[in-house]
Amino acid sequence: MAIPRFYCPGPWSADHPVELPETVVRHATSALRLREGDALILFDGQGHEYPGILQREGKRLFALLGPGTTPPRESPLAITLVQGISSGDRMDYTLQKAVELGVNEIIPVFMKRSVVRLSDERLARRHAHWQAIVVAACEQCGRNHLPTVAAPCDFDRWLEARSDRLMLLLDPEAPNSLRTLTHPTGPVCLLAGPEGGFDPLEHRAAMACGATGIRLGPRVLRTETAAVAALAAMQVLWGDF
Repeated sequence: MAIPRFYCPGPWSADHPVELPETVVRHATSALRLREGDALILFDGQGHEYPGILQREGKRLFALLGPGTTPPRESPLAITLVQGISSGDRMDYTLQKAVELGVNEIIPVFMKRSVVRLSDERLARRHAHWQAIVVAACEQCGRNHLPTVAAPCDFDRWLEARSDRLMLLLDPEAPNSLRTLTHPTGPVCLLAGPEGGFDPLEHRAAMACGATGIRLGPRVLRTETAAVAALAAMQVLWGDF
Protein backbone atom coordinates (compact mmCIF):
# COMPACT_ATOMS: atom_id res chain seq x y z
CA MET A 1 0.00 0.00 0.00
CA ALA A 2 1.36 3.42 -0.96
CA ILE A 3 2.24 5.81 1.85
CA PRO A 4 -0.37 8.62 1.90
CA ARG A 5 0.82 12.07 0.83
CA PHE A 6 -0.49 15.43 2.04
CA TYR A 7 0.13 18.99 0.94
CA CYS A 8 1.16 21.22 3.82
CA PRO A 9 2.82 24.59 3.19
CA GLY A 10 6.28 24.86 4.79
CA PRO A 11 8.81 25.70 5.89
CA TRP A 12 9.47 22.84 8.27
CA SER A 13 12.54 21.21 9.77
CA ALA A 14 13.36 17.54 10.22
CA ASP A 15 12.88 16.01 13.68
CA HIS A 16 10.49 18.81 14.64
CA PRO A 17 6.76 18.02 14.96
CA VAL A 18 4.54 19.80 12.42
CA GLU A 19 0.92 20.37 13.38
CA LEU A 20 -1.35 19.26 10.56
CA PRO A 21 -4.04 21.66 9.28
CA GLU A 22 -7.69 20.75 9.74
CA THR A 23 -8.20 19.75 6.10
CA VAL A 24 -5.34 17.25 6.34
CA VAL A 25 -6.59 15.96 9.71
CA ARG A 26 -10.06 15.26 8.28
CA HIS A 27 -8.64 13.46 5.26
CA ALA A 28 -6.14 11.44 7.27
CA THR A 29 -8.52 10.31 10.01
CA SER A 30 -11.95 10.19 8.37
CA ALA A 31 -11.14 9.09 4.82
CA LEU A 32 -7.89 7.15 5.25
CA ARG A 33 -8.38 5.97 8.85
CA LEU A 34 -4.76 6.72 9.78
CA ARG A 35 -3.70 6.15 13.38
CA GLU A 36 -0.87 7.32 15.58
CA GLY A 37 2.40 5.78 14.43
CA ASP A 38 1.32 5.43 10.79
CA ALA A 39 3.67 6.63 8.06
CA LEU A 40 2.88 9.60 5.86
CA ILE A 41 4.59 12.05 3.52
CA LEU A 42 4.25 15.84 3.57
CA PHE A 43 5.13 17.99 0.56
CA ASP A 44 5.40 21.77 0.52
CA GLY A 45 4.38 22.57 -3.07
CA GLN A 46 7.87 23.92 -3.81
CA GLY A 47 9.50 20.60 -4.72
CA HIS A 48 10.32 19.10 -1.33
CA GLU A 49 8.81 16.11 0.44
CA TYR A 50 9.40 14.77 3.93
CA PRO A 51 8.61 11.30 5.29
CA GLY A 52 6.93 11.41 8.66
CA ILE A 53 5.19 9.52 11.44
CA LEU A 54 1.75 10.53 12.68
CA GLN A 55 1.52 11.68 16.30
CA ARG A 56 -1.54 12.67 18.34
CA GLU A 57 -1.96 15.09 21.23
CA GLY A 58 -5.62 15.11 22.21
CA LYS A 59 -7.54 16.17 19.10
CA ARG A 60 -4.44 17.65 17.46
CA LEU A 61 -2.39 15.67 14.97
CA PHE A 62 1.30 16.18 14.26
CA ALA A 63 3.84 14.70 11.87
CA LEU A 64 7.34 13.98 13.16
CA LEU A 65 9.40 14.47 10.02
CA GLY A 66 12.58 12.89 8.75
CA PRO A 67 15.09 14.43 6.30
CA GLY A 68 13.57 16.04 3.21
CA THR A 69 14.24 15.06 -0.40
CA THR A 70 13.61 16.66 -3.80
CA PRO A 71 12.72 13.76 -6.13
CA PRO A 72 12.67 14.70 -9.86
CA ARG A 73 9.04 14.20 -10.83
CA GLU A 74 8.39 17.34 -12.89
CA SER A 75 8.01 17.26 -16.66
CA PRO A 76 10.78 18.83 -18.75
CA LEU A 77 8.02 20.72 -20.60
CA ALA A 78 6.82 24.07 -19.26
CA ILE A 79 3.14 24.02 -20.21
CA THR A 80 0.39 26.49 -19.36
CA LEU A 81 -3.13 25.23 -20.05
CA VAL A 82 -5.56 27.99 -21.03
CA GLN A 83 -8.83 26.13 -20.63
CA GLY A 84 -12.27 27.37 -21.64
CA ILE A 85 -14.41 26.94 -18.54
CA SER A 86 -16.74 23.96 -18.88
CA SER A 87 -19.54 22.82 -16.62
CA GLY A 88 -19.39 20.69 -13.48
CA ASP A 89 -17.39 17.49 -13.53
CA ARG A 90 -15.97 18.20 -17.00
CA MET A 91 -13.81 21.02 -15.68
CA ASP A 92 -12.80 19.04 -12.59
CA TYR A 93 -11.71 16.11 -14.75
CA THR A 94 -9.68 18.32 -17.07
CA LEU A 95 -7.84 20.01 -14.22
CA GLN A 96 -7.15 16.75 -12.39
CA LYS A 97 -5.71 15.02 -15.44
CA ALA A 98 -3.78 18.10 -16.55
CA VAL A 99 -1.95 18.06 -13.21
CA GLU A 100 -1.19 14.35 -13.56
CA LEU A 101 0.17 15.06 -17.05
CA GLY A 102 2.58 17.72 -15.83
CA VAL A 103 1.17 21.20 -16.50
CA ASN A 104 2.79 24.09 -14.61
CA GLU A 105 -0.11 26.52 -14.70
CA ILE A 106 -3.84 26.46 -15.43
CA ILE A 107 -5.68 29.58 -16.57
CA PRO A 108 -9.49 29.12 -16.60
CA VAL A 109 -11.08 31.49 -19.11
CA PHE A 110 -14.68 32.39 -19.89
CA MET A 111 -15.39 32.10 -23.61
CA LYS A 112 -18.35 32.96 -25.78
CA ARG A 113 -19.51 29.34 -25.81
CA SER A 114 -18.91 28.68 -22.09
CA VAL A 115 -22.07 27.31 -20.54
CA VAL A 116 -21.05 28.34 -17.02
CA ARG A 117 -21.67 31.92 -15.85
CA LEU A 118 -20.95 32.70 -12.20
CA SER A 119 -21.44 35.60 -9.82
CA ASP A 120 -18.40 36.92 -7.96
CA GLU A 121 -19.18 34.91 -4.82
CA ARG A 122 -19.82 31.67 -6.69
CA LEU A 123 -16.75 32.28 -8.84
CA ALA A 124 -14.56 32.62 -5.75
CA ARG A 125 -15.94 29.32 -4.41
CA ARG A 126 -15.38 27.61 -7.77
CA HIS A 127 -11.80 28.92 -7.93
CA ALA A 128 -11.11 27.55 -4.43
CA HIS A 129 -12.66 24.24 -5.51
CA TRP A 130 -10.35 24.06 -8.54
CA GLN A 131 -7.34 24.76 -6.35
CA ALA A 132 -8.40 21.89 -4.09
CA ILE A 133 -8.66 19.61 -7.15
CA VAL A 134 -5.06 20.50 -8.05
CA VAL A 135 -3.83 19.79 -4.51
CA ALA A 136 -5.56 16.39 -4.44
CA ALA A 137 -4.14 15.50 -7.84
CA CYS A 138 -0.61 16.30 -6.64
CA GLU A 139 -1.15 14.21 -3.52
CA GLN A 140 -2.20 11.27 -5.69
CA CYS A 141 0.35 11.44 -8.52
CA GLY A 142 3.48 12.25 -6.54
CA ARG A 143 4.18 15.79 -7.73
CA ASN A 144 5.78 18.06 -5.17
CA HIS A 145 5.51 21.28 -7.17
CA LEU A 146 1.99 22.66 -6.93
CA PRO A 147 0.71 24.04 -10.26
CA THR A 148 -0.97 27.42 -9.99
CA VAL A 149 -4.61 28.02 -10.87
CA ALA A 150 -5.02 31.60 -12.04
CA ALA A 151 -8.10 33.64 -11.21
CA PRO A 152 -10.68 33.07 -13.97
CA CYS A 153 -10.89 35.81 -16.59
CA ASP A 154 -12.37 36.47 -20.02
CA PHE A 155 -10.47 34.91 -22.91
CA ASP A 156 -10.23 38.23 -24.74
CA ARG A 157 -8.64 39.86 -21.71
CA TRP A 158 -6.14 37.01 -21.35
CA LEU A 159 -5.27 37.25 -25.02
CA GLU A 160 -4.53 40.96 -24.70
CA ALA A 161 -2.16 40.33 -21.77
CA ARG A 162 -0.61 37.11 -23.05
CA SER A 163 3.11 36.50 -22.66
CA ASP A 164 5.43 35.91 -25.59
CA ARG A 165 5.46 32.14 -25.91
CA LEU A 166 4.39 29.41 -28.29
CA MET A 167 0.60 29.10 -28.40
CA LEU A 168 -1.06 25.91 -29.63
CA LEU A 169 -4.80 26.15 -30.26
CA LEU A 170 -6.79 22.92 -30.41
CA ASP A 171 -8.82 22.96 -33.61
CA PRO A 172 -10.28 19.82 -35.26
CA GLU A 173 -10.06 21.52 -38.68
CA ALA A 174 -6.44 22.70 -38.42
CA PRO A 175 -4.00 21.48 -41.09
CA ASN A 176 -1.21 20.76 -38.58
CA SER A 177 -0.79 18.06 -35.99
CA LEU A 178 1.66 17.89 -33.11
CA ARG A 179 3.88 15.62 -35.20
CA THR A 180 4.41 18.37 -37.76
CA LEU A 181 5.87 20.76 -35.18
CA THR A 182 9.48 20.99 -34.11
CA HIS A 183 10.42 20.32 -30.50
CA PRO A 184 9.62 23.49 -28.54
CA THR A 185 12.61 25.08 -26.81
CA GLY A 186 10.64 27.25 -24.41
CA PRO A 187 7.34 27.49 -22.57
CA VAL A 188 4.14 26.46 -24.35
CA CYS A 189 0.55 27.67 -23.96
CA LEU A 190 -2.09 25.10 -24.86
CA LEU A 191 -5.44 26.72 -25.70
CA ALA A 192 -8.52 24.50 -25.32
CA GLY A 193 -12.14 25.54 -25.83
CA PRO A 194 -15.23 24.81 -23.71
CA GLU A 195 -18.33 22.93 -24.85
CA GLY A 196 -18.82 23.92 -28.47
CA GLY A 197 -15.20 24.94 -28.96
CA PHE A 198 -13.88 28.35 -29.96
CA ASP A 199 -16.19 30.99 -31.36
CA PRO A 200 -14.98 32.12 -34.84
CA LEU A 201 -14.12 35.58 -33.49
CA GLU A 202 -12.04 34.05 -30.68
CA HIS A 203 -10.34 31.73 -33.14
CA ARG A 204 -9.40 34.58 -35.46
CA ALA A 205 -8.18 36.74 -32.59
CA ALA A 206 -5.92 33.97 -31.27
CA MET A 207 -4.52 33.22 -34.71
CA ALA A 208 -3.87 36.94 -35.26
CA CYS A 209 -1.83 36.88 -32.04
CA GLY A 210 0.39 34.10 -33.40
CA ALA A 211 -1.35 30.93 -32.25
CA THR A 212 -0.83 27.73 -34.24
CA GLY A 213 -3.88 25.55 -34.85
CA ILE A 214 -3.43 21.87 -33.95
CA ARG A 215 -5.77 18.96 -34.70
CA LEU A 216 -5.84 15.72 -32.73
CA GLY A 217 -6.65 13.21 -35.44
CA PRO A 218 -9.77 13.06 -37.60
CA ARG A 219 -12.27 12.89 -34.73
CA VAL A 220 -13.82 15.76 -32.77
CA LEU A 221 -13.01 15.39 -29.07
CA ARG A 222 -15.14 16.58 -26.18
CA THR A 223 -13.90 19.48 -24.08
CA GLU A 224 -12.92 17.23 -21.17
CA THR A 225 -10.96 14.96 -23.54
CA ALA A 226 -9.19 17.40 -25.86
CA ALA A 227 -6.69 19.05 -23.53
CA VAL A 228 -5.94 15.77 -21.76
CA ALA A 229 -5.24 13.99 -25.06
CA ALA A 230 -3.06 16.86 -26.27
CA LEU A 231 -1.02 16.94 -23.06
CA ALA A 232 -0.45 13.18 -23.22
CA ALA A 233 0.68 13.43 -26.85
CA MET A 234 3.05 16.30 -26.01
CA GLN A 235 4.62 14.23 -23.26
CA VAL A 236 5.12 11.33 -25.69
CA LEU A 237 6.64 13.50 -28.43
CA TRP A 238 8.65 15.99 -26.39
CA GLY A 239 8.43 15.15 -22.70
CA ASP A 240 9.12 12.26 -20.34
CA PHE A 241 6.70 9.52 -21.44
